[in-house]
Amino acid sequence: MIGYYLLTGILFLIGMAVSNALKNKFKEYGQIPLSLGLSGKEVAERMLRENGINDVTVTSSDGFLSDHYNPANKTVNLSPDVYGGRSISAAAVAAHECGHAVQHAQAYSMLQLRSTLVPIVQVSTTLGQWVIIAGLGMMGFGGGNQTILLIGILLFAVTTAFSLVTLPVEYDASARALKWMEATNLTNRNEHDKAADALKWAARTYVVAALASVAQLVYFISVFLNRRSD
Repeated sequence: MIGYYLLTGILFLIGMAVSNALKNKFKEYGQIPLSLGLSGKEVAERMLRENGINDVTVTSSDGFLSDHYNPANKTVNLSPDVYGGRSISAAAVAAHECGHAVQHAQAYSMLQLRSTLVPIVQVSTTLGQWVIIAGLGMMGFGGGNQTILLIGILLFAVTTAFSLVTLPVEYDASARALKWMEATNLTNRNEHDKAADALKWAARTYVVAALASVAQLVYFISVFLNRRSD
């Protein structure tokens, strides 16, 4: 158990560091106006239109960096700073979220897989950690605890798979956004480099989350295997 808490603590600190770096980047580039003067809403609507997507609505959502694309109701939801912002950060985030809408419209396989996993992940995320903790806590009370731990590991493995599937989805959305921004001259070279830097740090948060999930899964599996060999 000590090893688990130590690993969790280290991964938490790394995640916090990357998250803080991301927030600083977006605040920095959020102070630099986009030369074309478009708002995030206008950037999103333009990207959707130029990709032949007419059934997706751009809306404003509460919270900082709460931006997301919802394939269920086909909405690009932008945080207030992005929706009304006219900065490099706002343009980059808006284009990235529209990248997901383009993925959806073109039936991008990894996005479809992630969407399929969502309802399963909602259950596994809620139960997995608690079942694992129960299994680890019962280590000294007979062989039954091994079954409980195994169930918890299988549930957690679904969450890990979701984190891994998310990586190509996010990187592909950023690539689509940057390619479109460059092809349409939405950004000049300096602005494009800053937009790419902002999206790079956003992607790193998903990388850290995936690595953390894999590391925890490997740890749980090693505990289970060591217990079986006793």
